[in-house]
Amino acid sequence: MTRPLLGIAHRTRKSPFFDATRRWGAQAFTVYNHMLMPLTYESPEADYWHLVKGVTLWDVAVERQVEVGGPDAFELVRLMTPRDLSGCRPGAGKYIPLVDEHGGMVNDPVLLPLAADRFWLSIADSDVLLWAKGLAAGRGLSVTLREPDVSPLALQGPRAEPVAAALCGEWVRALKYFHFRETDLDGIPLVVARSGWSKQGGFEFYLRDGRFGEELWERIMAAGRPWDIRPGAPSTIERIESGLLSYGNDMNLDTNPFEVGLGKYCHLDQPFDFIGRAALRRIRAEGVRRQLIGVVLSGERLPGLESHWPLLADGIAAGAVTSAVYSPRLRKNIGLALVERRLLEAESPLTAVTPAGERPVSRHALPFLPPQTDQTGGGQTSGRA
Repeated sequence: MTRPLLGIAHRTRKSPFFDATRRWGAQAFTVYNHMLMPLTYESPEADYWHLVKGVTLWDVAVERQVEVGGPDAFELVRLMTPRDLSGCRPGAGKYIPLVDEHGGMVNDPVLLPLAADRFWLSIADSDVLLWAKGLAAGRGLSVTLREPDVSPLALQGPRAEPVAAALCGEWVRALKYFHFRETDLDGIPLVVARSGWSKQGGFEFYLRDGRFGEELWERIMAAGRPWDIRPGAPSTIERIESGLLSYGNDMNLDTNPFEVGLGKYCHLDQPFDFIGRAALRRIRAEGVRRQLIGVVLSGERLPGLESHWPLLADGIAAGAVTSAVYSPRLRKNIGLALVERRLLEAESPLTAVTPAGERPVSRHALPFLPPQTDQTGGGQTSGRA
């Protein structure tokens, strides 16, 4: 079968690291937030082993920043999320669900408070800038909204910390999870955060001037040479093993935070009002109809999931497998599934309809595997990509 080709045009943007990723062997790309993101270097499984055993560098410039600034910046940010931000302070990032008026998931960014009147939303794959502009205009808020020249690189893996320390200094070791610091690397303007879309530990380097893309990439690769650094990309294998959610796959506007395990970020009784409050209160009172769970699919190794696989319970539609992959460490097909709660409570046997035929499905607690490292101040249950 001929591999599909991806056409590149101006509207499909390249990151400041694009040429470096090609030079270092990127074999495949996807489109995310209207940008090209590397998917594979050596192979999905080889890249995965480099991540869980060592350290890898990812071009995740597709994690675009929506910058909210101005006198009403904090009011707009609070309006967009059910999470209580009353303790928000510069330098301490937070993972926040964004919901619409029906309680549906708009996105699940990391919020980076740069100042009392300036914030970044580091977003997953959806047009949050347009959503924010609509809310600001409708509420008559005094804010400036833009996508700044900011492009993250992710340094991920159990050996990430010594590489970051060699590059930036020992202060990075003291960063708590999702905390960040503005800094300068020999003239390269950065925000350095302890974060990233894996549970193997790591940092994200938010480049604040795209002209330095090639230089920053090569500086990090050179610093990581003693630890056998490799180029990599967000790993579907590792993120499912770790129970990290993917916006667009495991959640979207048709799912709410309670269904996908994000209810702990919904502070519905806080004094500040927010979009979707009434809907989320109603959902909480009535109870969710569906629930996202971990699943194991029996039998031989399955192909990668390109679209949701239907789930059946005694021949009746029961939901869908939203993400699935073969785990080399567990030697099993594992995944995430959104399942009708009444069938879960009845402990009905589940079957997935896959491209390789029907497969019995068993439930599994999340995460499938514990994190490799202690992520100080941790708490990421989802992520981007």
